[in-house]
Amino acid sequence: MNNIEQFFESKHIRLTAMRLLIYKFLAQKDVAVTLRDVENAFEKADRTTLYRTIKTFEDKAVVHQIDDGTGITKYALCEKGCNCDIETDLHLHFHCNNCNETICLTDHKIPQIKVPEGFVSENVNLVVKGVCDKCSGQ
Repeated sequence: MNNIEQFFESKHIRLTAMRLLIYKFLAQKDVAVTLRDVENAFEKADRTTLYRTIKTFEDKAVVHQIDDGTGITKYALCEKGCNCDIETDLHLHFHCNNCNETICLTDHKIPQIKVPEGFVSENVNLVVKGVCDKCSGQ
């Protein structure tokens, strides 16, 4: 059994050809992708299959969803050991106002935010907006 098969097994995800292709597609990306990006990469695939695969990956903490303020949800692979827990696994994202790409800044963790009693945190999202290193030329 190879590493990807073991990874899928550890996440309790049945390995299919399409799941493997989408995982490999996401693994090759340095930036977060939209569902449209996935659809464009697999034009002949059924859209429902693509959506369900991304949803399964999200439910099993293989990918995380990013709201970068553009109104279009983006997805990126979770780092090793991540379970997308809002108490311990959250990191910054950077959205470039020039090229419109969003990248995970996994080395920059979001500190735990204590909300007032009676409040229940369901999601935490911190996006830094500006110009990326490729666009700034630095």
